[in-house]
Amino acid sequence: MAENTNFKVQHKRRRNQQTDYKQRLELLKSGKPRAVVRTSNKHTKMHLSFYQEEGDENAYFTSTEELEGYGWNHHTGNLPAAYLAGFLMGSRAEEDEAILDIGLQEYKQGSRVFAAVKGMNDAGLEVPAGEEAFPEEERIEGHHIEEMTGENVPENFEDVKEKIRGEN
Repeated sequence: MAENTNFKVQHKRRRNQQTDYKQRLELLKSGKPRAVVRTSNKHTKMHLSFYQEEGDENAYFTSTEELEGYGWNHHTGNLPAAYLAGFLMGSRAEEDEAILDIGLQEYKQGSRVFAAVKGMNDAGLEVPAGEEAFPEEERIEGHHIEEMTGENVPENFEDVKEKIRGEN
């Protein structure tokens, strides 16, 4: 058996590529709640997470699945749905500001992550991000989907946004 080896076993979540501890530490040092955004092919899920010694406390969970209750009758894995879910979470949150936590996802301009952040910002939850990262307004409203499929997404988008605004 070797003695005085320099090998150090990494944390399990690091080995499994689930957590970037350096990034997490920087986010926690800010002292602000974290706006956690995760995407899949079907949905965009987000919540506000607060640091606690015993473990993070999650609050204000929102998913694009909830949009059906507001009259959204289109696919939930697209830009307009991500924006509306972010708008819903931003209108529910009692905090004024948060910091974006996208985990191990890549930062890509115009993505669903930044559509959700734009929704949070428009609802009053200030999450810092550069204006160049946000998708174009036509894409957020769903005009590109209407051109491809003929579905009336922009009208449904405005209806759902007004229902969310009226609720809170």
